[in-house]
Amino acid sequence: MASFMDELPTSDDLTMETSNDASAVAVPEASDPLEDQIKHSSLVGAIKEDFARSERKRMADETRWLECYRNFRGLYGPTTQFTSTEKSKVFVKITKTKVLAAYAQILDVLFAGNKFPLGIESSNLPVGVDDAVHVDPQEQAQAANPQILPAVAKKFKIFGPKRDLLKSVAGKLKSGVGLTPSSVTFEPAKDAAKKMEKKIIDQLEEAHATKSLRNTVFEMCLFGTGAYKGPFAVDKEYPKWEQDGTYAPEMRTIPYVEHVSIWDIYPDADARNMSEAEKFIQRHRMSRSDLRALKRRPFFRGKNIEKLISEGPNYSQKYWETALKEDNDDTVNERWEVLEFWGVVDTEIAKENGIKIPKEFKGQDQIQVNAWISGGHVIRLVFNPFTPARIPYQVVPYEINPYSFFGIGVAENMLDTQLLMNGFMRLAVDNAALSSNVVFEINEDLLVPGQTMELHPGKIFRRSGGQQGQAISTNKIDNVTNEALMLFDKARQLSDEATGMPSYAHGMTGIQGMNRTASGMSMLMGAAAQNIKAVVRNVDDYLLTPLGKALFAFNMQFNFSEDFIGDLSVKAKGTESLMRNEVRSQRLLQLAQFAAPNPAMAPFIKWDYILREYASSLDLDEDKVVNDPRAAMIQAMQMKEAAAAMGQVPQDPNAQGPQGGVTADPGGNGGGIIAPGNSPEPGSPGFSSNQEPVKASE
Repeated sequence: MASFMDELPTSDDLTMETSNDASAVAVPEASDPLEDQIKHSSLVGAIKEDFARSERKRMADETRWLECYRNFRGLYGPTTQFTSTEKSKVFVKITKTKVLAAYAQILDVLFAGNKFPLGIESSNLPVGVDDAVHVDPQEQAQAANPQILPAVAKKFKIFGPKRDLLKSVAGKLKSGVGLTPSSVTFEPAKDAAKKMEKKIIDQLEEAHATKSLRNTVFEMCLFGTGAYKGPFAVDKEYPKWEQDGTYAPEMRTIPYVEHVSIWDIYPDADARNMSEAEKFIQRHRMSRSDLRALKRRPFFRGKNIEKLISEGPNYSQKYWETALKEDNDDTVNERWEVLEFWGVVDTEIAKENGIKIPKEFKGQDQIQVNAWISGGHVIRLVFNPFTPARIPYQVVPYEINPYSFFGIGVAENMLDTQLLMNGFMRLAVDNAALSSNVVFEINEDLLVPGQTMELHPGKIFRRSGGQQGQAISTNKIDNVTNEALMLFDKARQLSDEATGMPSYAHGMTGIQGMNRTASGMSMLMGAAAQNIKAVVRNVDDYLLTPLGKALFAFNMQFNFSEDFIGDLSVKAKGTESLMRNEVRSQRLLQLAQFAAPNPAMAPFIKWDYILREYASSLDLDEDKVVNDPRAAMIQAMQMKEAAAAMGQVPQDPNAQGPQGGVTADPGGNGGGIIAPGNSPEPGSPGFSSNQEPVKASE
């Protein structure tokens, strides 16, 4: 697994590589791997101790995850014991149905807008920059009039995507929105936010973030917690051919994100969420080829890697790995266990391990590092390269457990009800099998000796005495299948309550009463969506918002551009997507229809915003289908000029020129002002009775 620094230049000496004001400090590779192993023994020991503490802390969670996984797969665990009379081993996989239903609903909410649910907006009250500036083209005319005192122009620092356009009027810019009809308003912070959002969305599409987010959401629903990693830098190859047909691919460094299984993460043992975590360890399972591929990445220590390979595989399976495999294969793994550590270490330990402390970190008790270790060897050791320093992992709970790092999922919420449903269904099946047959009672004293007791059609038993029916009699076992199935249905209803995922929300039929109406079902579905709304808010708060901030900082650190300058904020759009699905477009239309007919209210409505949001609610790209106010004004002028050139628009009645006012159009045929027009008078052009009557001979 690559980290973000994996694509920076290497060096044989202790190096500080600087690129876009970003620095990375790495420990040089030693000539003797054995001496290096002894030198870094304290660091390796500290990381292994943190790993062991985290492993012990999460053991109870692993037990829950295994039980949830077995219920999802429809498997009985080793602790389940059946009596000798139980013949049925049926497992009703309602857990799978509930988990997949929650998974589908969350994905439907997150990707309702057909793009990654993350956005960048300008702050409501920008600090250090102006939210809006304007320029008035008629300022010179106003200044020439001694009765009009022009406003004093403010000297601005030009920034944002339109800085080149604004340089020509830099001395005439004023703060705020222009209030005169001739003024033109620009919003640098909003323009910077739009450009940053487009760049981040493009980067996420390049990294296939949608696919990895789906994997994280699935584990979040099943186990209660999902983990996401990134952004970190990777080099991606873009196909390109020269004019002579030579293949010359272009390499670009892009931020990459990926899903990380919760089985591979070992967070700070004392943390209850990522904001409290000082350390984080990811456990890798690597092959020989994977290890040698690390040698081509920057700051990985090739001699130590070769020494590690020569010592042989050191990977040992955990107990939960054996349970997840569902087989009894005891083949020795040709794999190595590699621990990727992110977090703080004591400065004294860093000095002992040969890390040169930069001036800005001297005097601090601890520093942030990224270290990869395996088998006592340090195969990579660098300072945390992010500015500001952060751990590049996001962990999101399905339901928050305030006293644990890991959350609660759908499968855990219905552990008891799944157990009850399995028991009641087994009872119903076993009873149905017994009650479908009869139990024979035989008095051998009344039968002729030596007869076989096998039954078949036409079988004859020879009786030596007694009354008819006394030698052989039958008893029928009572059928309680219906009662057992009623208990099963009750347990299923309890699973609906426990998970907040009603059966009708994922396709169950048989809804009776008033709920069969459209309005009744709408109310039921709206109530059922409340639980999903809470989960999506967790995704917004714990995954999308931290990821957006990390991507924003990544671009400002490594892809800096003045186009991105502005007081910007990250906005997670998961719950907004849910709002769009439900009533967003209807509410926008209601507001527009309410305000448009009222001339006194219409000026208070921001029509451009309503139009953009309405286009977005229809899953359209608002930037492609809706103009901003400046472009709209220019397009309106062009349309007016084009219509005038075709003779469809009359002259302005107030226009000053040789033509004077507007030419009248008494016929009301559309050549004049938009209005019904005046009826032609008798004798005037267009009056119908002016035409001579048609003769009969004609």
